[in-house]
Amino acid sequence: MHDLTVGEHDLLARVHPDTLLGAIVYLVIFAIVATLLSRGLRRAVHAAMTRQGHIDRTTVSFLQQITTAMIWIIMLILYAHLIPVLRSMGTALLAGASVASVVIGLAAQSTLGNLVAGVSITIYKPFRLGDTLQIAAPTGTDIGVVEFISLGYTTLRAPDGRLIVVPNSIAASQVTINLNTTYAPWPITITIRLSRDAPLDAAEKLALSVATENVGDKAVVGCYLTKIEATAVTLELKFLARDSLGRASLRSKMLAELAQRFGDAHIGSSGPETPAFS
Repeated sequence: MHDLTVGEHDLLARVHPDTLLGAIVYLVIFAIVATLLSRGLRRAVHAAMTRQGHIDRTTVSFLQQITTAMIWIIMLILYAHLIPVLRSMGTALLAGASVASVVIGLAAQSTLGNLVAGVSITIYKPFRLGDTLQIAAPTGTDIGVVEFISLGYTTLRAPDGRLIVVPNSIAASQVTINLNTTYAPWPITITIRLSRDAPLDAAEKLALSVATENVGDKAVVGCYLTKIEATAVTLELKFLARDSLGRASLRSKMLAELAQRFGDAHIGSSGPETPAFS
């Protein structure tokens, strides 16, 4: 029993933080704890990414990297405080981190504001990917669909194809109208390919007539000649959908009806080209 007690004391003395063996053992322990915490974090992030929702993958990945780095930094500081030889270095690291955080915070107030606002947007979800927003831009009121939400910026796609990049601090603070599914600013375009000798006036009138019957006269943008080739001509029929949810079904219905009406009227079917709609 005495030998066992002496051996136990010897073992504790050898793994004491003051000894080289003890420093190595505690380093391994801290590394294992940090690794387990990092793996748990990755699993939580994976669950958040696979769960139904609109949290941006870039945002989640960025948060994962920051949190993993913080875990290892905290473990390093705690390990340095535990080992007497490294204790002074741990105190210096802690003090240096405090000073650095103050300096970085003062030098990057706007950037940090965007980061905080980005986290707030992902948590409270005032708008989501795919929503149509009306915002106040420097050039006036703009409308766009949310294409990308990162920690720093929110990117909208305008009806004319422009990208509107809004800092998250502004997106979170200004009054934004979320039009969501009640607004469909993009005209639907259907390409009509006919034979070169097809009567263009009759083809345009027929296409406009089909569009007017389906969406109404106010929603029809027009039918335009866009291409003339050796054996074929191309028209583009443009019209607006009543809402963004019905765009796909309306386009499908229009394609089927145009093909049937042009076939019944025998427009564009003469010559080497047959009518094609896309």
